[in-house]
Amino acid sequence: MLTVDEILYPQKLCAGSAPVTLSPAQQTAADRLIAAVAPASVLCLRGSAGMGKSSVLDYLRREVGGALLDMRDFSEKLALKRPDAIEDAFVEMIESAMATHEIVLVDDVHLIVDVVGHYNYNRGNLLDALLTGVVSAAQAHGRTLIAAVRREDTVSAVQARAWTFDIGEFTAADYEVICAHYLSRESTVGLEFAKIHRFAPALNAHQLRKACLWPANRNGLTTDAFIAYLSSNNMTSNVAIEEVQPVTWNDLQGMDDVIEALEAKIVLPFENMALSAEFQLKPKRGVLLAGPPGTGKTTIGRALAHRLKGKFFLIDGTVVADANNFFCTLNAIFDRAKRNSPSVIFIDDADLIFENNSKAFYRYLLTMLDGLESASAERVCVMMTTMEVASIPPAMLRSGRVELWLETRLPDLPARAAILRGRLCQLAAPVCDADISVIAEATRGLTGADLKAVVEDGKLLFAHDKVKGKPLRGIEDYFLDAVKTVRENRRTYKRKPAQMNETISFGFA
Repeated sequence: MLTVDEILYPQKLCAGSAPVTLSPAQQTAADRLIAAVAPASVLCLRGSAGMGKSSVLDYLRREVGGALLDMRDFSEKLALKRPDAIEDAFVEMIESAMATHEIVLVDDVHLIVDVVGHYNYNRGNLLDALLTGVVSAAQAHGRTLIAAVRREDTVSAVQARAWTFDIGEFTAADYEVICAHYLSRESTVGLEFAKIHRFAPALNAHQLRKACLWPANRNGLTTDAFIAYLSSNNMTSNVAIEEVQPVTWNDLQGMDDVIEALEAKIVLPFENMALSAEFQLKPKRGVLLAGPPGTGKTTIGRALAHRLKGKFFLIDGTVVADANNFFCTLNAIFDRAKRNSPSVIFIDDADLIFENNSKAFYRYLLTMLDGLESASAERVCVMMTTMEVASIPPAMLRSGRVELWLETRLPDLPARAAILRGRLCQLAAPVCDADISVIAEATRGLTGADLKAVVEDGKLLFAHDKVKGKPLRGIEDYFLDAVKTVRENRRTYKRKPAQMNETISFGFA
């Protein structure tokens, strides 16, 4: 059984044991570091969390020698000092190692920076000052200092003097090597790593390990099971799919052309990995979905959310309302969408969001859309819905930022009949026996949302008469009365828009 130290610090097990095989991206970084090792040199290894910085450092220790220091060594040193002597303990640990070793490798330097960089920490910049002295001393005494940091962090005193080497993004070949460490040879042979990588191209080693060791896969791991795990456990949408009303394309009657365009230009690059790889298919970068209120724009968003699951990210009024964290929230959404690409960022009621945030939001969004041309984000699609195209800032519509324009329309007679049939057919008699053609003919000019209201109001009117013991009329009469009410409400709204006190819902509730 492994000890706590062996679990937390697996690199300590490597002394005298077979090293873990590096993936191609990790090996490339290690080879470049080894070539740069020289007396009086300062090197910096950067990589995002879980990309294998510790494994690369352990490989370097095996190849070039030296002392490898990690957070356990730091904890032992700090235990001998005051709890607030963080910088002193960290620097003393490095200096002690340099006294007896020509090469010193320090892992997870960013963790120390995280602690001392907190806004409540009262010894700001002290770590940089002390590390500057350590680096200068290493160079003066012909020592080599190699520090590993998280790619997103900055350790000024080290990086200002260091040659910096990054662990590159993982490819399918990296996935295969990493998974081979946790799976039998037979299991890895059966996995299509190119397909897995296309589905989730930004996984780190920790995420791959969890997928390999997922208990549900112990009786046999397949490519589909691997992807299913990633979809349900690792794809980090900001939408709780189980809370989104279940919707499919079948609920979008009369919009066959819109559905076909979405299937061909958005869904296909997500779902058909073989064709996407063969023809280098990418989803459209910008999609504008325009149409009158109630014509199914948000319903399309719901359908996409269920279709794409962890690949779907929502920006709506609930995001924008939190002004203090607005840009941080948007940054997080775009960053997560890029890591989970191919993915869709769905901006619901964009015209209302632009009105509420004026220039700030659309300028930010312009920057984000332009950034989606980069290789790392080219498979992110931004879809916006609007009631009025004129309300979208002109800059958003220029320079190819919107590559696909779609329009939702009022349902025609066959579409209205199909919508009504879908809502009435599963209800009890006599409601389900209503003459749909009569109701459909009477609802000319109504939206899909209006038709839903007609059905709901008609059921209530019928139920009220039944409970009160009133003589029951023909079931169609109740729905025709509901049609009159919906039309009257629309006229009232148009006459007195400023007096209406109706809350606008941006989300999927």
